[in-house]
Amino acid sequence: MSSRDSIGVRPDTILDNLKTAVVCLDARLRVTYLNTASEMLFGVSARHCGSEPFDRALPYLADHREKLESALYKGAAFTERELYLRAGGGDPLTVDCTVTPFTDRNGASALLLEFLSLDRQLRISRDDQMRVQNLANREMIRGLAHEIKNPLGGLRGAAQLLEREIDDDGLKEFTTVIIREADRLQNLVDGLLGPRRPPNKQPLNIHEPLEHVRALISSDLPANVELKRDFDPSIPEIRADREQLIQTLFNLVGNAVTALDGSGEILLRTRTQRLFTIGGTQHRLVARVDVIDNGPGIPRELLPRIFHPMVSSRAEGTGMGLPIAQYLIHLHHGLIECESRPGQTIFSVILPLEAGDD
Repeated sequence: MSSRDSIGVRPDTILDNLKTAVVCLDARLRVTYLNTASEMLFGVSARHCGSEPFDRALPYLADHREKLESALYKGAAFTERELYLRAGGGDPLTVDCTVTPFTDRNGASALLLEFLSLDRQLRISRDDQMRVQNLANREMIRGLAHEIKNPLGGLRGAAQLLEREIDDDGLKEFTTVIIREADRLQNLVDGLLGPRRPPNKQPLNIHEPLEHVRALISSDLPANVELKRDFDPSIPEIRADREQLIQTLFNLVGNAVTALDGSGEILLRTRTQRLFTIGGTQHRLVARVDVIDNGPGIPRELLPRIFHPMVSSRAEGTGMGLPIAQYLIHLHHGLIECESRPGQTIFSVILPLEAGDD
């Protein structure tokens, strides 16, 4: 019995479930194989890369022809740590790369390339730290809200009693101000705490709340702001709370409109992504909703703290929209990420597509 028969799994199925990106090149440096991790890492499709020259199929490797040819002809393996890869307008990648010559089934020379994305490890670590920080922030906010609400209720009650004892209408105006401001602070504290009920998860198409938000935003969109969409209709249904998704997406798209300051472009994009890790759990498939604007970007010093409470780049901002949005997505076992540079800001809502533990 062969090793393949004994484990009952095809070799390409095993390779497609590896976290390591694997690429095979033939003696002419044409792509003969890409696993799923490679497709994700380089943003390409294995179906479209078959038999293509490696520098055309994988532009990130175009500057490394000389090293690959040397490994192929000398039969010498090598490893490069923290290799920095760039390709046109694509995001730069930082990887550990191992190149190993081998002989294919026809006896011809070939190369096996293995890539371990360091960006992915850094992202997972950063996301885990952000989740822990957000949980700590919420506990702090809950404690602070409790300490505020008790004296606030007493203050409002005392103002109501005082109002009944005063006959002077001029003085009653002051008690009215106290009651009104106490109510405003009460609403603010309630807003800090976020939703009081768990999400009511129902099967839904992710594009339905997106279209709802797009229609709401479009009705009051500045004349020089264009709202585009690039949807993947093949995304399966997810289990989610529609209202909480609408609240989250409305906040993100509204922030993008504000950032453009009356002129620019917003793109709503949906995609699926494989083997994505959230909170230490690797999900086989997630839905990704990107809200992309071409505004000035978020200041670099502010970017690590944008999901913290009371942090805002706008003087009139409360700094609570993004923390609450992040909390709502956490309730769905998901995550909101942000990348920003001048000319492009991307907020990504990532939701697992497999059933979660409610």
